[in-house]
Amino acid sequence: MEDQKQTSFTFEIDNFSEKEGLIRSPNFFSGGCEWFVDVYPKGYGIEDHLSTFLCVANPESLLLGWKRRAILSLVLSNESGKRLYGTFRNGPPCKTFCAQFPAWGWANAIPLEKLHENGFMEKNKLIVQLKVQVLEVVDEAEVTGKETLDVNGFQVLYCEVGQVTNIFAKHPDIALNFIPKSQLVKTTYMHLLMGLIEKLNKPPRSFTKNELSDTRMELTDLTKAGFKLDWLKEKLDEISLEWKKSNDDGSMSSYGSRAQQMEEQLQELEEQVKNLNLELDTEKVKSAAKVLLLEQTVSDLRDELSMIKPRSTPKDVLEGVVLSWEVLDYPDLSNEEVE
Repeated sequence: MEDQKQTSFTFEIDNFSEKEGLIRSPNFFSGGCEWFVDVYPKGYGIEDHLSTFLCVANPESLLLGWKRRAILSLVLSNESGKRLYGTFRNGPPCKTFCAQFPAWGWANAIPLEKLHENGFMEKNKLIVQLKVQVLEVVDEAEVTGKETLDVNGFQVLYCEVGQVTNIFAKHPDIALNFIPKSQLVKTTYMHLLMGLIEKLNKPPRSFTKNELSDTRMELTDLTKAGFKLDWLKEKLDEISLEWKKSNDDGSMSSYGSRAQQMEEQLQELEEQVKNLNLELDTEKVKSAAKVLLLEQTVSDLRDELSMIKPRSTPKDVLEGVVLSWEVLDYPDLSNEEVE
């Protein structure tokens, strides 16, 4: 289902300079669901800018797997219609709204200092105009956990959207000269970039010399692909310098630190050997006790057996006894009368 019709929504904020907290617009309908606009007069996440966000109303009431892909544009103007701010330069952004991301917006819409200049805002009124053109409507779909969203031309997993969005927020020109066009290649390079950023957040002492060399090669590859990464190069240079100071082979302090580490490792190993020897001695004692117990048991059994075993009888005596039994002549009592 698609809805190519553009919806324009406008609301006015009176006494704007007196506003401190969140300002929320009434709901409006587009693309099969309701929307509203949130305005933060003192900024959201960026304190010196006005922030504005488009939000899906009651997203929990929508079916599992719902999605809206829409083109957005925002214009801020004063009462006379003078345009104070427009959201795009090279075309309006296309965003995907879903259960994980029911809102998109502009945290740094306009500097507060500029907004409050004398005569800039007539009669202390701000007019917010938002246009929404829903390109795709998905009311229900299977959720696999591998769903992706487009963030500045890069398809990223839902769980990565926050990190990638922050990268572009802090460094908006990072991918202006990015060369690869294949979406698969772009996704691969984005994963490499996120991994590099995470790696450079580690303490300098946790790196080895080879790891620093590999990290610089990764940075070079990403730069050749078109990423603008001067800020990461500066950070890597700082880490390399600090690592070199703490690992200089000619430094006595470095040598002493290494020697201390080796001594601590040696003490730990010696303690382990001592514990193993104690365990071995204990097992030897237990084994010796078991052997003694078994030997005593065998001796007792032999003594008991010797007490109950009959003495041997000579063969000729036995034969005589048998013979005696054979020659005995018993009287025939079968015809005797019984009294």
